[in-house]
Amino acid sequence: MTDSIAPEAAPAHPARRDFLYLMTGSVAAVGVAAVAWPFIDQMNPDAATIAAAGPVDIDISQIQPGQRIVTLWASRPVFVVRRPPEALKGLQDPKLTAQLRDPDSDNLQQPEYAKNWHRSIKEEFLVVVGICTHLGCVPLFDPNPDPSNPAPNWPGGFFCPCHGSKYDLSARVFQGVPAPYNLPVPPNFFPDEKTLRVGQNPPGQTFDFNSILQV
Repeated sequence: MTDSIAPEAAPAHPARRDFLYLMTGSVAAVGVAAVAWPFIDQMNPDAATIAAAGPVDIDISQIQPGQRIVTLWASRPVFVVRRPPEALKGLQDPKLTAQLRDPDSDNLQQPEYAKNWHRSIKEEFLVVVGICTHLGCVPLFDPNPDPSNPAPNWPGGFFCPCHGSKYDLSARVFQGVPAPYNLPVPPNFFPDEKTLRVGQNPPGQTFDFNSILQV
């Protein structure tokens, strides 16, 4: 699923099509997914299932700045966002970080190689599991919200329509909302300049997704 009118991104391997959803959509369409996810998640993959999940390759050359796509890995939605330079600049603003519950990613919600202000390997590409850490809804992606909707004084990022939890464009949770933790970062790396691989660590890294605090 994409959230812009940019050309659709395509998976690197056609065999992965069942895992990659790249249709043009709106925030309203993502809202439907937020309602549907609790029913889909009844399967609730256990640790063995997650560990056995194969990696998913994505052709990032097709993702436009400001665009988000959604893929599935280990039966969970994964958001991939290409953040434009102006969005990245705002992520270090002290006025923003003062509003965040865990601005420095001290809680174990990401591998060590993503423990930084942008919570990613490459600054422009955010990769997170798109499940709110409160009760498991799928957050909406809204990088440029109306000041009065869905949450006043929220600069944009991810918003959970179920109970109002807010995250910035590094998927860091705001203070004063039900969600206790930042959105988790799955194992991922870039085997080449055009490919993002979700579900596999970079060479030499051993991050276990089952070690995160909450998803």
